[in-house]
Amino acid sequence: AMSEVVVVGSFNVDHVWRVASLPQAGATLGGDYASGPGGKGFNQAMAARRAGANTRFVCALGDDAGAQLARALCAADGIALAAQPSESPTGTAGIYVDAAGRNCIVVGAGANAALDAGFAAAHVGDGGAPTVVLAQLESPVEAIAMAMQAGRDAGATVILNPAPANAAVPGATLELAHILTPNETEFAALLGRHVGERIEPEALSQLDQQRLHAHCRALGHDSTVIVTLGGSGCFVSHPEGQLRGDTVACYRVPIEPTQVVDTTGAGDAFNGALAASLALLPARAFAEHVRFAVRYASRSTELAGAALSMPRMAAC
Repeated sequence: AMSEVVVVGSFNVDHVWRVASLPQAGATLGGDYASGPGGKGFNQAMAARRAGANTRFVCALGDDAGAQLARALCAADGIALAAQPSESPTGTAGIYVDAAGRNCIVVGAGANAALDAGFAAAHVGDGGAPTVVLAQLESPVEAIAMAMQAGRDAGATVILNPAPANAAVPGATLELAHILTPNETEFAALLGRHVGERIEPEALSQLDQQRLHAHCRALGHDSTVIVTLGGSGCFVSHPEGQLRGDTVACYRVPIEPTQVVDTTGAGDAFNGALAASLALLPARAFAEHVRFAVRYASRSTELAGAALSMPRMAAC
């Protein structure tokens, strides 16, 4: 079967504690515990699949209960899984979520840190020509770069979600992306690292369009850049002459009002839904893909959890 969206990235078992307030050093708190699947890669694959796209997920897994969970969940949702076996344990994350829905997270990369570049590249195209290749930075950057290059070689649209913010990514890897999707923190970090521009993440949503567009162009060069701005929706910036069916080079897309329960995985919901929409409806103007992704991400925040909170909501 032809694979429409190929997601290359991480699978984690999330251990989540809901607490009244986030823990401070030395504190012992009571909280409600739940465990479930996560990892940016898997979250995005689940979102792409539940938004209606044929989806392949390329990752590395240990030989443990976490790996069995990954296989069972992919089978249940009809995600084609290409998993490299690893001696390291399957990835884990410890997550605290406070009463306001804010979180802090510690990730044990495990097998995710051992994803092999050759394996990742080989499995991007093994289901036929992918339409969209989507990657993040919870896996080794060499593997991500080779997978992105393989996507380009196969004629796919390549999306890089440069997350988490502390992941160092070479400029050459950024340039392999047709579309970059940082959040405020990631965008500020990338600007500091690659453009030498210091800006506070909180200040981004307050900038006027032309300033924000100029920052995006300085970073993205030939890429479309979408900065997700949390409650302020997102900002889209295209390179001149590559408007992807839009009529303007930059614009904002507001968020839809929602009853927020848990923002964990909202960015992943956005990325997976964007990939699915691009794969399923290639003739659509880009702004329509972004609007669908914003709507999908908004819906995902109404449910607790990461991968399993992805709504079943078709792009077409």
